[in-house]
Amino acid sequence: MSGDEQQVGDTSGKGGRLMGWVFQNLAGPSQVQGAVQGGSRLAREAWKHDLERRKQWSREQRELKRAQREARRGDR
Repeated sequence: MSGDEQQVGDTSGKGGRLMGWVFQNLAGPSQVQGAVQGGSRLAREAWKHDLERRKQWSREQRELKRAQREARRGDR
């Protein structure tokens, strides 16, 4: 470390006791419980239905492209 640099906190990277308290109590890790699934059973079900609709659309698009390729091959 050069003379200009000053170490902040301890060497473990935790920032010391005060910074640890601040992180845990004020700026701590976000609560992500249920974030992907939604906050309620209804939200989870809506998310699942939306995902299934997107997957179905993707399947339909793949089938459409496959049918178009097959049709072009048949024209040759």
